Amino acid sequence: MKYAVTLLLLACSSFAHADTSDRFSKGGWIENFQPAIDQANASGELFRIRGSCQSNCTLFLGVRNVCVERSARLLFHAGHGRGANWNVINAGSTQRMLNAYNPKLRQYVIDKGYLTRLDFSTISGAQMIDSFGYRECPKG
Repeated sequence: MKYAVTLLLLACSSFAHADTSDRFSKGGWIENFQPAIDQANASGELFRIRGSCQSNCTLFLGVRNVCVERSARLLFHAGHGRGANWNVINAGSTQRMLNAYNPKLRQYVIDKGYLTRLDFSTISGAQMIDSFGYRECPKG
């Protein structure tokens, strides 16, 4: 019985400490995202995408235990260079983002050209769940 209670407490503790997209909502560079992606995949904890999630934040869609809140807003654009190359689309960065998306979403953003331009295209959390099959986050 004591063992079962300990396991239950550990499970609840892991759920309560699940990471979220909050601190990554404005996007940024891959070196800031990859450690969090690796940690989420290694731990197996639920990773919540909520609020605004733009640019490289959408890489979290590739986390193995990801969920999306219906109220989330995901903003997509092509990967781009840095510094003087900021306005130049980077094929490698763009492909990295595409690889993180499930097949239905990947085909949709390709068909719509979302990753061929640098301006944002938005998909709601509700659409991510209803149209592309991403798991809805549990309440709480």
